[in-house]
Amino acid sequence: MQIDMSGKCVLVTGGSSGIGEAIARRAREAGAAVAIMARRADGVKRVAGEIDALPIAGDVRDPADARRAVAACVKEFGGLSTLINSAGVIGGGGTADTANDEWDRIMSINLDGTVEMCRAALAPLSRANGASVVNLSSVCGNRPFSQVTAYCVAKAGVEMYTKCLALELAEQNVRVNAIAPGVVVSNLHTVTNAVADYDAFLKRSSETHPLGFVGQPDDAAWMALYLASNQARWVTGAVIPLDGGRGCASPR
Repeated sequence: MQIDMSGKCVLVTGGSSGIGEAIARRAREAGAAVAIMARRADGVKRVAGEIDALPIAGDVRDPADARRAVAACVKEFGGLSTLINSAGVIGGGGTADTANDEWDRIMSINLDGTVEMCRAALAPLSRANGASVVNLSSVCGNRPFSQVTAYCVAKAGVEMYTKCLALELAEQNVRVNAIAPGVVVSNLHTVTNAVADYDAFLKRSSETHPLGFVGQPDDAAWMALYLASNQARWVTGAVIPLDGGRGCASPR
């Protein structure tokens, strides 16, 4: 099945690297008009320049930035039909050794930022034909892992928020879904030094994912595009596991 995003106006947060960048690239290839938003202006400009997308430097946690990003899409494209919330961070630590500011950072970017972007986009999404929201969760959102407590809690919140928002927006024919990836090769774990030895982490992860390998950003990108496309018109309130079987495996 070929995914056709022609006529879609897509805003991707976290679009300067990793899964977000892959989603933005594949959405443009599929015919969508694309805007990418991220905090690092240099990364935003780089990716946008390479794929002919609208660059927006901003912080998803800031309501003013969220509104500005949505307004920029409406001005440039005439509307907004698809919001993909890919901005996220991870951090190590449990309850005893996660400082309040670190807890707040992880919660605010992963969960609060998702809510702020959705809130800002409600009006144009409700006016669009075949509108949808795709949120990025994690395998950590539906099963606990030691020493990534704040991240697990934040992603669990994203999954429940996805389902609640799907019910809120169903009457407006706006679909809301989420993807729950396992370990995907990106800078998520390295940018904040959440993993000390990344190569060893990937090797171990390939052993804990039953299919025997970790994911690539494009694996998540193609799932996001399907959920955002008209082919998924009867899918809403779903959290799709995309984890090589990690979510259904016994701990080891």
